[in-house]
Amino acid sequence: MDLQKILRNIRKADQDYNLIQDGDRIAVGVSGGKDSMVLLCALHMYSKFEGKNFSVVGINIKLGFPNMDFQHVITFCKDQGIEFHQFDSQVYEILKRNPDKEGNIKCSLCSKFKKATVNDAAKSLGCNKVAFGHHSDDAVETLMMNAIYGGKLATFLPMMYLSKANITFIRPLIYCYESDILATLRKNNIPFVPSTCPNDGNTQRQSMKDMLKKLYKEYPMAKHNFLTMLHNQEQLDLWHPIRNEEKIKDKDKQAEVLLDINGEKIAQRGNSYFFVYTPKEEPNQQRHMKIANEDAWAVLDGTNDIQSIKEKYLAN
Repeated sequence: MDLQKILRNIRKADQDYNLIQDGDRIAVGVSGGKDSMVLLCALHMYSKFEGKNFSVVGINIKLGFPNMDFQHVITFCKDQGIEFHQFDSQVYEILKRNPDKEGNIKCSLCSKFKKATVNDAAKSLGCNKVAFGHHSDDAVETLMMNAIYGGKLATFLPMMYLSKANITFIRPLIYCYESDILATLRKNNIPFVPSTCPNDGNTQRQSMKDMLKKLYKEYPMAKHNFLTMLHNQEQLDLWHPIRNEEKIKDKDKQAEVLLDINGEKIAQRGNSYFFVYTPKEEPNQQRHMKIANEDAWAVLDGTNDIQSIKEKYLAN
């Protein structure tokens, strides 16, 4: 199969964010759509690269939406030598019993169920990581939705450790455009299963997608620049109000603790990570020191230890 453009972008994401380590067993959440199917094929091929030592398994959760036939996908995976499993669930039945005020399925609830069921299935198959097919267009749409509906500049992360599930979640397609994914699918005759979700095409995300399509038509350079801005930390320039010390402490308490080893912690607030520790000179206080995302991820995925973070940042 000709997946060169997708593979180049996966390699870049892997190098930039240290997504994949030797010995990983990665579960790809396969919805049947173009993104997850191309990701499954590309990651399987990437695992065959020289110097790579990880394995890939496709996981499909039968959500219960009607008329979704995966037989072509099953046959394709068998022909390509890709390990593939399906799991039953009651997700659709639960969603129908818990509609929103307009009687529609709650997309946010569906997303939580899908991630939880994929995580459980992945762990049952001995996987230590889960990969979803979110791409660069998804990331920009999420940024815009957060700005418009939430008043914040934030998008999803390339990698995050899910402490409650005890599994690492990665997004290897973050540098891939949706148009390239679709072109790859068609060029290689990769099968896909059209979604029969009743909300498909009628969501806030679809509205954002339509808005951005119009914007890109008028300002073509924006598509590339929007992707660049998501990781252009050197040119991040936002307002930073001066707040008193007590308010800063209150904000720090809202950080989610991801790892706690003898009182020394890695915590996350928004897209930022912190090393939380108790200084010897002030045993009744905890301090939050901001650390680089890649340092936090290295501790969370086990490639580094929390003591090295302590030595690196407290020595400066």
